[in-house]
Amino acid sequence: MENFTYHNPVKIVFGKGMIAELPKLVPAAARVLLTYGGGSIKRNGVYDQVAAALKGRTLTEFGGIEANPSYETLMRAVEQARRDGCDFLLAVGGGSVIDGTKFIAAALPWTAGDPWRILSEQAPVPAAVPLGVVLTLPATGSEMNSTAVVSRLATHEKLFFSNEQVYPKFSILDPETTYSLPPRQVANGIVDTFVHVTEQYLTFPVGAPLQERQAEAILSTLVEAAPKVVATPRDYEVRANLMWCATHGLNGIIGLGVPQDWATHMIGHELTAFYGLDHGQTLAVILPGVLRAEAVSKQAMLVQYGRRVWGLTGSDPAALAEAAIAKTEAFFEAVGVPTHLSAYGVNAGEAAEKIRARLAERGQAFGEHADITPDRVAAIIRSRA
Repeated sequence: MENFTYHNPVKIVFGKGMIAELPKLVPAAARVLLTYGGGSIKRNGVYDQVAAALKGRTLTEFGGIEANPSYETLMRAVEQARRDGCDFLLAVGGGSVIDGTKFIAAALPWTAGDPWRILSEQAPVPAAVPLGVVLTLPATGSEMNSTAVVSRLATHEKLFFSNEQVYPKFSILDPETTYSLPPRQVANGIVDTFVHVTEQYLTFPVGAPLQERQAEAILSTLVEAAPKVVATPRDYEVRANLMWCATHGLNGIIGLGVPQDWATHMIGHELTAFYGLDHGQTLAVILPGVLRAEAVSKQAMLVQYGRRVWGLTGSDPAALAEAAIAKTEAFFEAVGVPTHLSAYGVNAGEAAEKIRARLAERGQAFGEHADITPDRVAAIIRSRA
């Protein structure tokens, strides 16, 4: 197992009715900016719960944060927060709203030029405005980590930053807030969580059986829960388990002391930046291609994954690895997320060249061995036509 240091300061408040705990969590004198997305929280009752809990507090709001939060929109939020003198942010929504709010938190006190530098240059973030979360869409794990992904519409870029200054102070996870989610968002969330886990698990063995079994537990729970949430969307226990899986998929625990990949995410970000695909859709497309391209170096973990998560049997490692990849692909299709670019009207050859050129210009290579070069990325994308 590799060396590691772990610290996670996020207070998790889990369960039905826990939005009512907000007055205990938000400082009484805070000037709060409530951030949200397209307005679903005003239709499903979550906004009313938040407003009731914070009645009498100084509260302004900023809505319209996109499913892939844009720098342009977030900078408007920064301007509003400065005008209103906001000193606490409350993100009410899914990972995009939380990610966007993390960027707002970092940009508000920023004085070192264009705040885009936080993403484009990974510039240090010396300070951030504190934030809290009310989660309504389990998927990204952003409610319990210090990472955010932001797009810039003007340049068709989608980049991330990670900084301990933007850990949420608390995150409220009420599974009942997810009952009204559209099936597409639920499916994307399942895929996103699943791939977060595989990025940290399907690499190579380093003597970390606890982390491996923790990862396998999350994957197995997702496989078990996925058909249930389709059949009984208002089943509290199913929703609770999906929400908790998503949080554990990217709160750092399963990635401690082990090599990590993240090639699927990096390639997927480019597909979103150029073509506007949902994040979960890009992951469902790209993961099988990455696994097949790296099947030899990942073989030991693919075999273990196939046996422990999918119950595969057999003695041929190569055949088991391929069967495990096929099972993964079929799972994504079964939850309703297509795994080929043609299903989204994207020309694989065109996408391959656009992304190859961009990555070559940046000098980027991905994977736990940093061997997925721009040319190999292009081949992976073409294989997903």
